[in-house]
Amino acid sequence: MEVINALGRRKSAVARVYLNPGKGSITINDRPLDVYFKEATLQYIVQQPLELTDTLAQFDIKVNLDGGGIKGQAEALRLGIARALCKANSEAYRPVLKSNGLLTRDARQVERKKPGQPGARKRFQFSKR
Repeated sequence: MEVINALGRRKSAVARVYLNPGKGSITINDRPLDVYFKEATLQYIVQQPLELTDTLAQFDIKVNLDGGGIKGQAEALRLGIARALCKANSEAYRPVLKSNGLLTRDARQVERKKPGQPGARKRFQFSKR
């Protein structure tokens, strides 16, 4: 089986995922998963698609992560891994991943700041006199 690649995005974070058959190592920007994501919750988010499909020790994953914050990067990586697994074996993994909502791109973005206002929605305080 050749290398399978997929792309995951969330907010301004972009994850390029390369999936190989292997022993289950996840390397992000040439660092292991537990070094890059120190929080257990973020590690859980990244490993969700692998745990749901019982493929935690079947694939080696190499990732290039760029942009965004740490949470956005974790969720972009989750989407990228889920898409790569679908490319690997669509009929086996797709129904499980889709029913758990891991194949949907979260399109929410930060709303831009408007001119003449302190923020996106907030207005300066109104003064009658």
